[in-house]
Amino acid sequence: MPAPPRPAPPLRPEQPAQAGVYDWEQDAEWQPPHQPRSRPTLPENIGVNLWRRLPLDEEEGADFPPRPPTGGLSYRPDTVCDGWSTHALDLRLASVRGQQHRWDGRPREDDAAAACDPNTGAVVIAVADGVSDARQPHIGSQLACRSAVDELLKQVRDGGGFATDWQKLLSTVHWQLREQAGRLLRTPDAGVAETAELLATTLVAGVATPTPEGVHIALLSVGDSGVWQIKHEELYPMLGGKTAGADGLLSSAVQPLPYVPRDFRPLEFRLEPGSVLLVGTDGFGDPVGDGRGMVGRLFADQLRHPVPPLGFAYLLDFARETFDDDRTLIALWPRDRERTEP
Repeated sequence: MPAPPRPAPPLRPEQPAQAGVYDWEQDAEWQPPHQPRSRPTLPENIGVNLWRRLPLDEEEGADFPPRPPTGGLSYRPDTVCDGWSTHALDLRLASVRGQQHRWDGRPREDDAAAACDPNTGAVVIAVADGVSDARQPHIGSQLACRSAVDELLKQVRDGGGFATDWQKLLSTVHWQLREQAGRLLRTPDAGVAETAELLATTLVAGVATPTPEGVHIALLSVGDSGVWQIKHEELYPMLGGKTAGADGLLSSAVQPLPYVPRDFRPLEFRLEPGSVLLVGTDGFGDPVGDGRGMVGRLFADQLRHPVPPLGFAYLLDFARETFDDDRTLIALWPRDRERTEP
C-alpha cells in the first residue's frame, strides 16, 4: 500500500525588503572585504582562499595552525560568534583567540554575553578580558559576563527596561568571582587578593533600551576594555581603554574585578540612527587607537550596516603585526523607525 502523501510545508509570508540589513533568511550579497561583490564560481579551496585572515600590513605574517588550548579545559573554542535582531536593534558578537595564544596553546581569555528582555525590548551586553597574570583568567571573564548579564536582566525586568543599581551589578560580579575562587581553591572564604590572583578580569556591561526618543545606552566599565562609536563614517573612543603615562606610553596596568572601584559613573547617551555602538576588549582597542588609523577605517567602513555573524568574526580576526592579543567585540545598530515596530 503506498504511503500517504506528505503535507506541503507552510508558506513563509513574504517579508518587506530591509535595505542594507543582513537577513539570513533571504540570500544576502555580503562579501568579505577585498572580495568581488558579484557571485563568482567558488574557488576549489574555499576554506583557504576565501576566508584567509585579512592582512592589514604590507606583508602578511607567517601563517600557522593554531595549537589546541591546554590546562585541563573540557572545551574552550578558539572563536565564537553570534548575531540576532530585535524590533529596535541589530546585534553582532564575536570573540577570537589572539595569535600569541594560538601559538602558545593557551585558551582564549576574553568572553562576551548578550541577552534581550522580550517585554521591554532592552538588550543587555557584557564584554570581559581575563587578566593574563591571573591563573585562570578565562574562567573569570566568562563568569563576569554571565553574572553581569543575569543581574542586568533582573534589573531591566523590574525597572521598565533600565539598569537601576550599578553598585549591585558590581557587587554581584564581585561575589560570584569570590565564590568561584572558593570552589577552585577549596576554601569557604576566598579573599579578594586570592580571587584576583586566580580570576581577575575587566568588564564592560550595560543596557540598550528602546524609547520613543531613540535607543538609550547606559554602560559601566571596570579595567581597560572600552566603548567606541561609529558616527558620520568615523570611529572614535568613548569610554575605557588604556591610559597614557607621563612618557606618552600606554599603560597596561588595570584595577580589575573582583576589586570594586570606589567611584564609578555609567556612560549614558542616545544611540542615534545611522550610528553604531562598539563594546570590546583591548585586543580590539589597542590596534584601533584613536580610530583614525588603518583598523579604525576598516571597521568604520565595513560596519556601516550589519554584516553576517561569521563575517563579523572574520573582520575581527584581522592580521596586523605586533597586535596578537585576544579580541572581543559587540556591535549594536539601531534599526530604522520604519522597522522598529514589533
